[in-house]
Amino acid sequence: MLKPILVIASVVQEVSLLIRNMSCERVTDRGFPEVYTCRAGQRPIVIATSGIGKANAASITASLIMQWQPELVINTGCAGAYPEAGLKIGDLALAVSEIFGDEGVMTPSGWQGLEHIGIPMLEIKGERYFNEIPLSFSVAEKAGQLAVALDLPLRRGRFLTVSTCSGTEQRGRELCDRYSAPLCENMEGAAVALVALQHGVDCLEVRGVSNLVEDRDLSRWDIPFAVEQSQRFILKFLEGY
Repeated sequence: MLKPILVIASVVQEVSLLIRNMSCERVTDRGFPEVYTCRAGQRPIVIATSGIGKANAASITASLIMQWQPELVINTGCAGAYPEAGLKIGDLALAVSEIFGDEGVMTPSGWQGLEHIGIPMLEIKGERYFNEIPLSFSVAEKAGQLAVALDLPLRRGRFLTVSTCSGTEQRGRELCDRYSAPLCENMEGAAVALVALQHGVDCLEVRGVSNLVEDRDLSRWDIPFAVEQSQRFILKFLEGY
């Protein structure tokens, strides 16, 4: 029997197209506010929302992994792209790694990450992971090949997870300089990637760009378009997985 794929996003808007197009049924007996099940061919699919932020994402992802024992976790939603990345609204971004952008220490000489403290976020099989958490290379390759086959622009790179979204151009430049030009930022991805790594489950993260990291101006955002693009890609990915 095939193991499930778990698709997780912050809010239902980021998975509503998947739920509708895959004729999912809501699960009401598992203690979670938003969990749906369906199938892609013979493959069971579990779709869930975590709520905003790292704490929600980590706790819900851990609980769902323990209950459903998935083969793969897909994290999706929207993201703010750093202007230096050259992405535009509606483009797709795929994470090769996720970075905890806030975990560290502020010293007299400036901010330092977890390596400065000497305590890793995770130590497993002799590897120590501090702020940066890798995602599955093989699954990312499969997603990249699908994007090429569909002639879709999809950029691969490092993502940044923050507790406070960057609402100024100055803050965006600061983070780009600190982390060597990540593609985009979000509020949950590193937590989902960490929990998946802890449990030995492959993780894929694909997000649609809803806005650029600049002085905050909601009139320039397009969240519906961003999340539609990411969900349509994930539909194709699930069909061929």
